[in-house]
Amino acid sequence: MMQNILKNWKIQGELIQIYRTAWSVDDEYVLKVYDNLDSLKRNEKILKTLYEMGIPVAEIVNLENGQGYCGDGTKYYMLTKKLRGNNIVDIKNNLGMAYKMGEVLAQLHMAFLKCEDDLGYWDNSLLKEMKGWIRKNLSESGWALIKEEEFDLVVNQLEEVYDVLPKQLIHRDVNFGNFLFDQGEFSGYIDFDLSQRNIRIFDLSYFLIGLLSVELDNKINMEEWIKIVTDVIVGYESQTKLLRVEKESIPCVMKCIELLFVAYFSGIDNKECAMDAVRLYELVCEKEEEILGGVFHNI
Repeated sequence: MMQNILKNWKIQGELIQIYRTAWSVDDEYVLKVYDNLDSLKRNEKILKTLYEMGIPVAEIVNLENGQGYCGDGTKYYMLTKKLRGNNIVDIKNNLGMAYKMGEVLAQLHMAFLKCEDDLGYWDNSLLKEMKGWIRKNLSESGWALIKEEEFDLVVNQLEEVYDVLPKQLIHRDVNFGNFLFDQGEFSGYIDFDLSQRNIRIFDLSYFLIGLLSVELDNKINMEEWIKIVTDVIVGYESQTKLLRVEKESIPCVMKCIELLFVAYFSGIDNKECAMDAVRLYELVCEKEEEILGGVFHNI
């Protein structure tokens, strides 16, 4: 099936599935499948724009007719040149990697600011999500995992500062699977499928809280994690400064992200993952002062 798709580019090679929707082709290309054409086109425009700016992203391989994808009306395919580098998963044993991660995330945000007016993007709002489908899902579950009063407290905390939090195009799925490093040096950004306009500290908060996920093979203890928080923030601010209100709001945004996951997994009846998100939410609540200490480098 996928070999037939490759014929559209007049390319043959060994296909190895690397993600649910992506295949490596002879370790030279990546073939990606989309169910949604709008999502593909949005990703295509972001990749082309960033590539033309000299940002390290995958180069799209066009068809002979100049089009950047092919499809049959139900599935759509894009071929890109494969970036060198690998995913870093053991951050605590890679000295300096947290700083570099903050640095390259800031560089991506700065690039997005320069080009977001030229891009078609989803203008999203974490606050509207909290008040909308997230609240709805938790309510429909009878507030079994999170108390309604507790949820409202977090939402109110976010709402108090939301208007002054800087908003821009963000990656929205910042993890080591989507940021590549080659021999310790950053080599490229991948996967802009979820990119949207939102508060910029969403990316920082999402990445940092993700490092505590129970899914990680290499467990990070709290002391190590707080040090990583500091290094990521320092790396980020080596490129562009955060507002004080942004730093103060990082624990709140982390809570919102985990409540988002509680609501999502409750909605698809995945109790195990919902409980994992509850535990991370409770951990952020318990360690909020330590997190702020790390953010403000008071350790």
